[in-house]
Amino acid sequence: MIKLTAEIKRILNALAFAHAGEFLSLRQKSDYLNQGPEGPGAADAIQAMTPAVETTSDRRQVALYMGSELPADMMHYVVQTCGRLKHGLTVLTFQSDSTAHALLSPYADELAAAGIAMKTVLLTGDPVSGLARYLRRHPEVAFLACKETGYLGRSFLNGTQPQDVLPVPVVLVATHEEGAQSGASTQPRQTSETVRAA
Repeated sequence: MIKLTAEIKRILNALAFAHAGEFLSLRQKSDYLNQGPEGPGAADAIQAMTPAVETTSDRRQVALYMGSELPADMMHYVVQTCGRLKHGLTVLTFQSDSTAHALLSPYADELAAAGIAMKTVLLTGDPVSGLARYLRRHPEVAFLACKETGYLGRSFLNGTQPQDVLPVPVVLVATHEEGAQSGASTQPRQTSETVRAA
């Protein structure tokens, strides 16, 4: 039995050395090999020397499709949802950079207070295929939120777009149209939602 335990330890150490040989830098390999028998266990040493590979792009995201206007209740819904889910916010738009900035700037303080990291992505081409292309390349996006009465929302409600055209679920948010703004902040309103799987 003792022989078997020693053999298993030898095999596990060999696997740890193989891991170190494949995944550690030259300096990390040298430090690992110079530890000697008194050093930490092989698994501990590799875990301590292997850098954490977590980038902001790996964080789950809520995508917001923004047209030429951004109703306040739509933005408040997205901010609350991102806060509850601990997701970042990716704003997808076909508008110009200056228009997107004007629409989003009134919400900068609200996003900062909620600790939500936001990025804006300017898309080109046909709206539906442009959105689909972006979403297929970004698996970190949990779902796409859009205005129920906007171009994309109407196309899903009217059945003019197939349900499987986008690779993520689509949340259609009902908004009060008089709350729409193009750079000026308005009061938050109650938001209802209809979820449709795309």
